[in-house]
Amino acid sequence: MSMSFSLAPKPYSSSITCCRRFGGIRSEVVAVMVAPKQRRRELLAESSGTVIMFPHNLSKQGVPLADLHVDEVVEWQCQNGNFATTTKPRFEPCFLKDGYEMCRKICKEYAKTFYLGTLLMTQERQKAIWAIYVWCRRTDELVDGPNADYMKSCGVLDRWEERLHDIFNGRPYDLLDAALTDTISNFPLDIKPFRDMIEGMRMDTKKTRYKNFQELYLYCYYVAGTVGLMSVPIMGIAPESIIPPQSVYDSALSLGIGNQLTNILRDVGEDAIRGRVYLPQDELAQFGLCEEDIFRRKVSESWREFMKEQIMRARFYFNLSEQGASQLHKASRWPVWSSLILYRKILDAIEDNDYDNLTKRAYVGRTKKFLMLPLAYKRSLSSPNTNLIPRYQG
Repeated sequence: MSMSFSLAPKPYSSSITCCRRFGGIRSEVVAVMVAPKQRRRELLAESSGTVIMFPHNLSKQGVPLADLHVDEVVEWQCQNGNFATTTKPRFEPCFLKDGYEMCRKICKEYAKTFYLGTLLMTQERQKAIWAIYVWCRRTDELVDGPNADYMKSCGVLDRWEERLHDIFNGRPYDLLDAALTDTISNFPLDIKPFRDMIEGMRMDTKKTRYKNFQELYLYCYYVAGTVGLMSVPIMGIAPESIIPPQSVYDSALSLGIGNQLTNILRDVGEDAIRGRVYLPQDELAQFGLCEEDIFRRKVSESWREFMKEQIMRARFYFNLSEQGASQLHKASRWPVWSSLILYRKILDAIEDNDYDNLTKRAYVGRTKKFLMLPLAYKRSLSSPNTNLIPRYQG
């Protein structure tokens, strides 16, 4: 089965290419802001007994969540009553069934591990998360797909955003849109994270360099953190959760940031071929590096030290995300823990390659992925009120 991401009337054409941003849906995370200090700080993950040290040379300060208006999204999506702004759209049962079935097949084909994790979810949540995954993938394909060069030059993203508003207003364009329209009528989903993701695609058409981590964090929020915000209402928060909903959303945002930072570190060499450098320019300079070192594919000792710090930052965000992963509805935790554990393994693979992500692509083999699933399942069974909250020690 193949699918086109164009806005032309027919919904299918060539096969979907593998995207840098989407190895599976990211359903969790947040950026917890900690005031910078001159010396190294430690994050004590008491639930696992490990000590996570944040790189002392680099900034972990992202963009304040207030500037991103995340709190407004959380407030809207935490409604338990009548949240729909319009009358629930009516579709022929077979039409809607076909739409969700298409979403299921796409998710199964292109996010196999995540798909397996969704099978433990309730049927309603399964269908909803598949619909969101497919919309995100279609959006990503507009700038990273086989027709991306054409898409960038003809205002497709503007039309795609108009189409998004139609979806939220009960006017879907095709079967896949209809699945998302139905999902919106069943769950309290705010349109802002969806619009923000489109803004991230716009950024990709105009920006190829990031001068500091604040700029890079904003990009990571747009293209990956937003998925966490979309997914929490679908995953559901456990009734016995011991932390506020805002903290769960914060964790969902952090998982997205960690996933995207990991994608960037994995794909440095491939992005360089496209003339793109998704690394903070000021931090490269701190280690005596510049983008020419990347284009020359020079793996020096300075590069290795730089990569160690970048990997440590990605792990920092993954550790922040653990708190919220255990607070989700029990039936929804497995795909989240699968994503969290497998993305950490990508960082391990970069280290195993002696930090050569300029000529080699780190990956986790299929066998190793499946061996990780039981571990993810075990973590998903942990009770929210038995997980200690990580604390900072400076």
